[in-house]
Amino acid sequence: METSPYLAGPFALGTFSAGAGPRFPGLVAGDRVLDLSAHAPTTRALLERWDDVLPLLHEAAGEWRPLDELRVHAPVEPRQILQSGANYRTHVIDLAVAHEPANGRPAEQVRAEVAAMMDRRVAEDQPYVFIGLPSSVTGPYDDVVIPSWCTKPDWELELAAVIGRPAFRVSQDAALTHVAAYTIANDVTARELVFRRDMPEIGTDWLRAKNAPTFTPLGPYLVPAAFLDPGDLQVTLKLNGEVMQDESTKDMIFDVARLVSYASQTVELLPGDLVLTGSPAGNGLHHGRLLRDGDVMEGTITGLGTQRNRCRDER
Repeated sequence: METSPYLAGPFALGTFSAGAGPRFPGLVAGDRVLDLSAHAPTTRALLERWDDVLPLLHEAAGEWRPLDELRVHAPVEPRQILQSGANYRTHVIDLAVAHEPANGRPAEQVRAEVAAMMDRRVAEDQPYVFIGLPSSVTGPYDDVVIPSWCTKPDWELELAAVIGRPAFRVSQDAALTHVAAYTIANDVTARELVFRRDMPEIGTDWLRAKNAPTFTPLGPYLVPAAFLDPGDLQVTLKLNGEVMQDESTKDMIFDVARLVSYASQTVELLPGDLVLTGSPAGNGLHHGRLLRDGDVMEGTITGLGTQRNRCRDER
């Protein structure tokens, strides 16, 4: 098999369709796709047998189809999405400064206080994980629809870990053995709804802020975990061709293993589930430039390919 210049390793998995035909799981190698529906109806079904399936994929054979003749859908339909908040140091500091009122604390004071807070989090070993809805997932080249009520839509490009083996109360040392693959997720956020001003004692409203339909572009593909190191990948988002996010996963506060282990202490993670690892610095709120009708977001992570989504105001 030839290796794609955009993907780590010799192949990846995805979900495809030809025209209006049914969706099918496919093996991607270079610019061609092998239909795997004879082996399983979905990529999630393949992940449920991942330990047996992965060795077979190296020897897969059959009739290959040109990739450019197929529509690429979100690569997997997760049962559960676990999302990580405040997991990149620079991002957390930038957001804290951006959210500070005009007559509030000086920026340097905010930066120092937030940096101290993150040092405490590391010492206490407590990631911040919350729940996302699978209904927010859309394809890697589909439109992101901005709801009429959303006034501050923002981007958050993230590395997503895809579960293979079920994981329940796994240790940090064992956590990565439960990760089958990695993919790209853009955790689009309605910034004006993150904090409930009417109930500050309750805190954040993740339901409305992050879970509108199409708010989680996913893919394009699932790249097997054996093909890359999640600890040193470049996460880059361009808005209309201009670089907005460009940060290494080295800036994570808690790594993939810690996040998977932490989430699994409460939730049984199932094949196909996603663990989003948080957004690096460079969001729209930081740049003072939020999403508008017609904007094009292009998100790339080292070895995982590129997703491209146009924003469309539903009005």
